[in-house]
Amino acid sequence: MKKLLGLVNPAAARKIAVVGVGAVGASVAYALMIAGLPTELVLVDANRAKAEGEAMDLSHAAAFVKPIRIYEGDYEDCRDADIIIFTAGAGQKPGEARLDLVQKNFAILKDSLFRMMPDRADTILLMVSNPVDVLTYAAVKITGLPPERVIGSGTVLDSSRFRHEISRHCGVDARNVHAYVVGEHGDSEVLLWSLANIAGAGIGEFCALKDIPSVNREEIDYRVRNAAYEIISRKGATYYAISLAVRRICESILRDEHSILTVSGLAGGAYGIDNCCLSLPAVVDARGRADVLALPLTGEEEKALHQSAEVLKGVIGKLGL
Repeated sequence: MKKLLGLVNPAAARKIAVVGVGAVGASVAYALMIAGLPTELVLVDANRAKAEGEAMDLSHAAAFVKPIRIYEGDYEDCRDADIIIFTAGAGQKPGEARLDLVQKNFAILKDSLFRMMPDRADTILLMVSNPVDVLTYAAVKITGLPPERVIGSGTVLDSSRFRHEISRHCGVDARNVHAYVVGEHGDSEVLLWSLANIAGAGIGEFCALKDIPSVNREEIDYRVRNAAYEIISRKGATYYAISLAVRRICESILRDEHSILTVSGLAGGAYGIDNCCLSLPAVVDARGRADVLALPLTGEEEKALHQSAEVLKGVIGKLGL
């Protein structure tokens, strides 16, 4: 394996593997390269020519980014990576729910998992393929890896969409909006209005302070929950925003940031929920999904979260896990 011409301190070397370089995987690779997070980026795909072409195209930006080696590889090249990002599988089609993808993408995951099983004790497996919560649970059960090291992109993107919608209404930077979406990354997801705030003020309180109309919660809930369907109906797929969500997760892992992100992972008894993976606010650092935060919810929100978990358990049960 060629080195990066001595430009990278071996102690600072970071390797990320992207498995599946369709629209999402290629966008993830581009976002990671632009961010300068990895020093080595391997692209793996059943269509090797596609992976090689993407690697060549990205590599030609060498003069514009931080030193990085990008190449097409095999599943075995994933085993020594800091993070393995799994984006392989079929994408949503217009009118198709994420849970409709489960059988075909589960088969692809099973075929890939042991071929890319990490040799290192600290590698993080980051699931992005849909239905992400179900496939994250499958990866935990099949690999036997510690649950904190197998995480899904979950509702990190959905939470960003929620913050975006609030920011548009309230006229403030989305980075100053704190709001979470939990549960399934899909139709049963739960928007936590009770915890949403701007500068420490609840959204209703903030609107009153600014003397602007109250938010239409039902309208925002609909737009957040159906965002993917709207995009897919117009352009066929979603990939830019999810690639930046994945970049954000990788950043928190590689920089050991202890950031709070709504990644998906084993519920582990939080809110009395078990035997499934779903999204909850969690501390994300070099260990992966290190600490799940069981924040206080309203009775209605907790009930909706339990309903979301039951939806996921129903799908998981059909896979025989």
